[in-house]
Amino acid sequence: MSDVLVCIKRVPDTGGEVSLDEDGMNIDIAHLGATVSPHEEAAIELAVQQAGATDGEVTVLSLGDDNAVEQLRDAVALGCTNAVLVEATPARFGPRDIALAIADVVRSHEEQGRSYDLILLGNDAADTGDFQVGVRLGYALERPVVTGISTVELRDGHVVATGDSPTGGNQVYEIALPAVVTVMEGGVEPRYPSIPGRMKAKRAKIETVEPEREPDGSGRVRLVLPPAPSSQVRVLGEGPEAAPAVADLLQELGVLR
Repeated sequence: MSDVLVCIKRVPDTGGEVSLDEDGMNIDIAHLGATVSPHEEAAIELAVQQAGATDGEVTVLSLGDDNAVEQLRDAVALGCTNAVLVEATPARFGPRDIALAIADVVRSHEEQGRSYDLILLGNDAADTGDFQVGVRLGYALERPVVTGISTVELRDGHVVATGDSPTGGNQVYEIALPAVVTVMEGGVEPRYPSIPGRMKAKRAKIETVEPEREPDGSGRVRLVLPPAPSSQVRVLGEGPEAAPAVADLLQELGVLR
């Protein structure tokens, strides 16, 4: 039996137009919905698959305010068994602070007889781009950590993790448990919640804890939005007289030779 902890973050749904708040430190969420990143959706799916294959349980954890309960219940609807909210103002917490807060919860659960063979996180945060939490968590817990993984499989006290190689193809790691892995989207297809899953999520008890230490903050100066792509309009002509200009343009683009 292998129990898995999967860590998620409530982030703005950036499918619409993104703007920053007045101090430029965070995305303005006034007109955006909230979700978790595709990386974390894949991590939830992998956690549910691997715990289910070994008759284990999945605990989902998030650091945030009361609003993050929505994402925790969504994860329970997908098959997670337990949910933990580290109640805090996420903007005050940098990657190191978040990693230490998660590590404190893991140690506290171990003292209560609840241990996690595998901890899964998204590869990076969808709102700030931070990608340090998984590595810092591995060091804090003194566990092996591997990043940028697409699939995992638990085998005889090890996790076999597969990710893309920088030179193309796949790279396979075999790591002794307990371990920390950060997940990228694309390796698995996240499931949709079932009706029984949604009913279970509504009734699920959310364990709430407070951070054990004051955060140092991210040290971030500000976020910067990339410039909007420029658009140009080129009038080629009207009617049949425009045909030569269209042919010339297609040749220029390499469509015609």
